[in-house]
Amino acid sequence: MRVDFPVRPGLRMECADGRRLVLVREPPGEDPVPVLFARQRVTHRGVHYARTGRYVSPLAPLRAERARACAEFAAPGGQAWTERWAAHAEAELRAADAGPLHEGAWRLGPDATGWFVERHWDHLLPFDRDRGHLTWFGYGDPDGDARDLLPLRALSPADAPRVKAYRRQYREGVLPPVFAWWISGLNVPVVLDGHDRLTAALAEGGRPEVLILSRAVDAAWAARCAERPVAAYEKRMAALEDGPLRAVRAEHEARRLARELASVTGSADPTRAWPLPGGAPAWEAAAAAYVPGWRPDAEG
Repeated sequence: MRVDFPVRPGLRMECADGRRLVLVREPPGEDPVPVLFARQRVTHRGVHYARTGRYVSPLAPLRAERARACAEFAAPGGQAWTERWAAHAEAELRAADAGPLHEGAWRLGPDATGWFVERHWDHLLPFDRDRGHLTWFGYGDPDGDARDLLPLRALSPADAPRVKAYRRQYREGVLPPVFAWWISGLNVPVVLDGHDRLTAALAEGGRPEVLILSRAVDAAWAARCAERPVAAYEKRMAALEDGPLRAVRAEHEARRLARELASVTGSADPTRAWPLPGGAPAWEAAAAAYVPGWRPDAEG
C-alpha cells in the first residue's frame, strides 16, 4: 500500500548514539510518551528492552460479530480471509491518531520469509517480561531469549475474561489475526494489536495467525534479488529429462520458484527511525524516569 502522509508518524522509533532506541507514542496535541526503550548489544548478538506500560493500540477493539462475519465470508487462514483482515487493519491504521504509517510504500500480510521458528512460540508466555533481552543468534544466551515476537505490553493471564472470550473464538475457528509491525532496529516484529488474541491461541496450544506490517522493499532491489533464483530455476528446468514425471517435476520447480520470489518481495525494508531530540543524554534521562533501575548490559 502507498501512504502519502504523515512525514513523521505518531508511533515511531527514535534513536540516539550508542545503539540507543526508543519507541515513542505521540497523539496529536499531546506530548510524546516512551513506550519501549531498547539498546543493541555492541557485539550485535541481541537487544535489551524495557517496556514502560504506556502502550495503546492504534486499532479499535474488535467485536466478536466482526470475527464471525469474516469467518463466514471465507475460511479462516485462507487468502480471502487474510485479505479481508489486512484491509480492515489498513483502514484502521490509516485513520489512527498515533499509528506507525508514514509516507512511503508499505506491505501488510502474512510472514513470507519463514521468520517464525516453531519451537520459539513456547517461549512467549513463560518468558514475557517488561524488561528482558532478545537474542539474535543465540550464542550462549538463555533459551528463553529466543523469541520471534515482542509484545508491547504485558500479556494478560490465560484466565483473564477477555482472553477466555478469545480462547472460545479460537476453539470455534474464528479468532482474528494478530497484527504486528517489523522493526529492523530490534530485529523482531512487535505486537501492534492482538495481545490477548496471542495469549488465547497459545493458551489453547495453538498458533495465532499473524499479519506483519513493514516498509516495502524497493522494486528495483527486488528485481535484482530475483535474478539468481530465476536463473537457477531456468537451469533446473533445462536439465529436466523427458518422461512421464516431467510435468510433475516442472510443477514442483514452479512452486519452488514462486516461494523464493515471494520471500524476496515479502521481505522488509529497514524501519525508519528519527533522531531523538537531546540525543543520548535525553535517552538516559527518559529511561531513568520511565524504567528506573534498568541497566542493560549493552557492551557484552
